[in-house]
Amino acid sequence: MSYSQEVYAKATEMLERRREKANLEAQERLDEISENLPELDVIQRKLAQIGLNISKVFLYSSDKQADIERLMHESLELQQQKKEILTKNGYSENALDVQYTCPACKDTGFIGSRRCKCHNELLKDIERSNLAKIAPIDDCTFDTFDVNYYPQQIMENGISPRDKAERIMNSCRKYASSFTRASKNIMFMGGTGLGKTHLSLAIANVVINRGFSVVYGTAQNILSDLQNENFGRDDNLRYYERAVLNCDLLILDDLGTEFKSAYTVACLYNIINSRLSAKLPTIVSTNFTLDELEEKYDQRITSRITGEYSQLILVGNDIRYMKG
Repeated sequence: MSYSQEVYAKATEMLERRREKANLEAQERLDEISENLPELDVIQRKLAQIGLNISKVFLYSSDKQADIERLMHESLELQQQKKEILTKNGYSENALDVQYTCPACKDTGFIGSRRCKCHNELLKDIERSNLAKIAPIDDCTFDTFDVNYYPQQIMENGISPRDKAERIMNSCRKYASSFTRASKNIMFMGGTGLGKTHLSLAIANVVINRGFSVVYGTAQNILSDLQNENFGRDDNLRYYERAVLNCDLLILDDLGTEFKSAYTVACLYNIINSRLSAKLPTIVSTNFTLDELEEKYDQRITSRITGEYSQLILVGNDIRYMKG
């Protein structure tokens, strides 16, 4: 599972802030309690001295085990006294401890060399937040995909647009729930407002929740940012080549609506070819037919899309228009 450097950096920063906040609050509690209960200072100093004495035992004691057991017994007695004084005066028995957001990793994000569950959840939240800034991901779920907007009339192939949409939705739901970095590529096709973006974001919802990284954007925005990055105009970029090429799932929306130039065609080819070579899944959506795409792009692009992408074609009327 490969998140962008920016996502990892933001998670690290948030973990650092959590630790700082927890330590600051612990110091404030210690100052308050020490002022109200000066007898605790005596116990704290004795506990600190025991820690030093244990260190000396390893260096100078002729009976290390007996001396350590004695010091540990003294420490436990002092800790019990501390708890009794705290609870007697209305404080929690752990009031002097640092209260971390995640006690398991103490807000470091790691337990040994393994990333803590809280760290993974933080990465997911950041990934989702980033996507939510540019797309209505919270509104586009499988549960909100309403097949009732598709016509029921049977088509020439013996299936109605509604039944077809339901089959596509169920296929996408299965795809998302079993997603891996080796999943297949998908190409959503069909006219404007038929739910291609909705299904793409519904997949993204599930995939992000399962801990995978997702880059979503329109072809126009992604190709424009990559062009600016390539020419050194890197102010306020949302998309970077390393993230587009290496994310677990790339969703390239509205293919064919971007401004066409020699650069955008070459860039698009590089994205598609690089991710195919790396066996990383990509979802593409377009309002164009295959014939129209072949007219717009050279065969290097269209042959890879037609040969390596599963085509899911939605038919019907513009749902956005029907919703008003």
